[in-house]
Amino acid sequence: MPHQFKGMGISFLYPDNWVLEDEQESKGDEEGSATVFSPTGAFLSVSVYPLAMDPFDLAEQAVEGIREEYGDVDVEVAEDRVAGRDLVGYDVNFFCMDLTSTAKVRCLRTRKATYAVFCQAEDTDFERLAAVFQAITVSLLGNL
Repeated sequence: MPHQFKGMGISFLYPDNWVLEDEQESKGDEEGSATVFSPTGAFLSVSVYPLAMDPFDLAEQAVEGIREEYGDVDVEVAEDRVAGRDLVGYDVNFFCMDLTSTAKVRCLRTRKATYAVFCQAEDTDFERLAAVFQAITVSLLGNL
């Protein structure tokens, strides 16, 4: 049976063997982030930002953070339509501890807030978990 995160005006389902880290900020109940970690170290993070935050700028900031952390990265612009919603962002490939890794950042704005979904894993783990990342994202977007 999957677990459910509820807070910051969002909710999403995640696998029962994943661990939740809730990083809700003190700016109010409607901003912050929640991250779920797989047993292998892969993760998906959902962040809630003020409505005024531009989704494109938010995605670019995430890529800059990856560049600062990992140096040389390959970046591709990406757009997805998930659960009837359009998301903008990037696919990023980089080396982490001598392993190739993938990160995907997708952002969108609704009438309530701007959201970022960030998932990252070592490449073989990412392939194995792609459907899980997608299911978590669908459960999130279906509840916005």
